Amino acid sequence: MGLALDIVRTWRHPRQVMARFLSQGQREDRVFMFLMFACALIFLSRWPGLVRLSLLNPDTPLNILLGGALFGWLFIVPPAAYVLAAFTRLTARLFGGQGSWYSARLALFWSLLAAAPFWIVNGLVSGYGVPDIWQKAVGAIALAAFLLIWLSSLHWAEFHESGHPE
Repeated sequence: MGLALDIVRTWRHPRQVMARFLSQGQREDRVFMFLMFACALIFLSRWPGLVRLSLLNPDTPLNILLGGALFGWLFIVPPAAYVLAAFTRLTARLFGGQGSWYSARLALFWSLLAAAPFWIVNGLVSGYGVPDIWQKAVGAIALAAFLLIWLSSLHWAEFHESGHPE
């Protein structure tokens, strides 16, 4: 239950959760678990929309759609996330960031996991065939939630890593 509570706490106080994670020391196993769990949840969130797409297009088998989504989220996104975390670390360094490679990974991977419930809602909306404008609105909210959590966590990791949350 601790992970679910941390996700909910992150929605209100992302910097405090990031500070607590950083104070627990460098744990690559935990960071990798955050990434893989987030990718698995986002993959599962795609199911309703893919089922609907398969039903609307009988020429496209569901197993092909699910296989593509599985491959993308569990085999392509994780290495790409490592590259993105390294890129953000280098970018933050240009602006005076004092974090570490680990803290950049933690900020990104935790943010993906903390925003996963928003992606689940987005998947449900796309599966039930609501009007396109609502699908786009929910998708934009999910993306905004992820970006806000990520930027707040990354800012803390790069500029306040050694202190306490504001």
